[in-house]
Amino acid sequence: MRRGGGTIAAITAAFVTAATPVHADPFEDFGTVMKYGLPLAAAVCAAEQDRLADFALRGGLQVGIVLGLKRKVGAPLGIRPTGLDEGFPSGHAASAAFGAGDLAAHCVDGNEAAQAGLVAAGLLASASRVHAGEHTPAQAAAGTAIGVVLGASEIGFRIDAKF
Repeated sequence: MRRGGGTIAAITAAFVTAATPVHADPFEDFGTVMKYGLPLAAAVCAAEQDRLADFALRGGLQVGIVLGLKRKVGAPLGIRPTGLDEGFPSGHAASAAFGAGDLAAHCVDGNEAAQAGLVAAGLLASASRVHAGEHTPAQAAAGTAIGVVLGASEIGFRIDAKF
């Protein structure tokens, strides 16, 4: 496997700098940026490593599982701290953890510091949802677990189409 840590770090840093909203709490903003930034960086790495089809399949499964659970899990687990429903699991946490899991498992293998940083970023994104009052700890933890399992896995799906 190639080690795309430099490219990934540059993309993530640029995304964080450019996409940080100015209106909200910085910790909440961090979680939102990681929701998009980590999967984006992971997609770039997957494309560089010619494993984009597998990445997309796992990402689609992650989104489908999260959305399906949000619609099926009712009270009390599915109720957000705000009183709204569709809180289980946290989609922000799942998305950030998916990107972090993919990057740590496939893109910076052998670089323990980068792996630890990615895991920390995913966990902080999850914690930011609790801090923002959007999810309970259980909802955030479930999203994180779904994301990291699918992010760090590999199904082996490839499209070898020649045009």
